[in-house]
Amino acid sequence: MEGREEDVRLGANMYRERQPIGTAAQTQEKDYTEPPPAPLFEPGELSSWSFYRAGIAEFVATFLFLYITVLTVIGVVKSPTKCSTVGIQGIAWAFGGMIFALVYCTAGISGGHINPAVTFGLFLARKLSLTRAVFYMIMQCLGAICGAVVVKAFEKNQYELQGGGANKVGPGYTKGDGLGAEIVGTFVLVYTVFSATDAKRSARDSHVPILAPLPIGFAVFLVHLATIPITGTGINPARSLGAALIYNKAQAWDDHWIFWVGPFIGAALAALYHQIVIRAIPFKHQA
Repeated sequence: MEGREEDVRLGANMYRERQPIGTAAQTQEKDYTEPPPAPLFEPGELSSWSFYRAGIAEFVATFLFLYITVLTVIGVVKSPTKCSTVGIQGIAWAFGGMIFALVYCTAGISGGHINPAVTFGLFLARKLSLTRAVFYMIMQCLGAICGAVVVKAFEKNQYELQGGGANKVGPGYTKGDGLGAEIVGTFVLVYTVFSATDAKRSARDSHVPILAPLPIGFAVFLVHLATIPITGTGINPARSLGAALIYNKAQAWDDHWIFWVGPFIGAALAALYHQIVIRAIPFKHQA
């Protein structure tokens, strides 16, 4: 109890993530009230330990995400005798499983974004301030870069031979195909995030907060199953940046813009769809 009081005194809980997911949502009241939109700028965050703690959590989570997933991508190809029956399914499970675990672990600290596209979508829906959104994206990208560095240190020559796990448009597909796959795939992910963390559903169905990380991880798994052959599945600009930057070959950069433009468009469409069509927020304000 003494430690908790000290935590509060230092401002650890002054500026919580406005879109709690997983276990973070279990403390909310069951009676639903529409949360107010986050201010565009919230200068007070910069003096709160919770702001920096959340950024560190995003850094560590994205670091671990890149470490496990990119290592799995390279390991599956490297060891056909051990992993020949795993293939795309194994890679998809690695991505989806890590998102499930990391969202569960970081939900109460940062909201468990682990993806600039998710952060961007939640920012458009006014679930967090611009200050926090930019800080999250920077920490996510730094974490992804560090994760890719560790993978390269482990794999050495094999890292170069397998393209460093960098995303690129697959053979037989056009850049338009890749862009479309990234837009739709990210839409699926971000729409799932909105649905799984909806405060109204949390108030109505008590089991929703507990299960929130599960549909998010499962959405990542399914999108990977569908789009690994097309783009290697980005749907996360930080993941794509970290792998491309450390591999740093022309083939990693040729189509790199797709893995920023596609996810951001998909996230924006998901935010608009959920806020305007599903929740009808603008119409409620008019009423």
